[in-house]
Amino acid sequence: MTREEIYQQIQQILFDNFEITKDRITLDANLYTDLDLDSIDAVDLVIHVQDLIGAKIGADEFKTARTVNDVIDVVTTRLANTPA
Repeated sequence: MTREEIYQQIQQILFDNFEITKDRITLDANLYTDLDLDSIDAVDLVIHVQDLIGAKIGADEFKTARTVNDVIDVVTTRLANTPA
């Protein structure tokens, strides 16, 4: 998956599950201040992302993610480190 494809998938997850309009979901959008996610939402987001990539994401991998771009970084790193 390319970064653009991951971005589109993350946008779709946020739109479908958290009712955030796609125009608000930019790479620099902060998950908490710009998109109004709380800690429970963040856990739900991790679960949806895990379903998307078919791999578990550890809490330590995701705890520093603050922006949509950070989430994409976590996904690309995880995909790169997951055996095919």
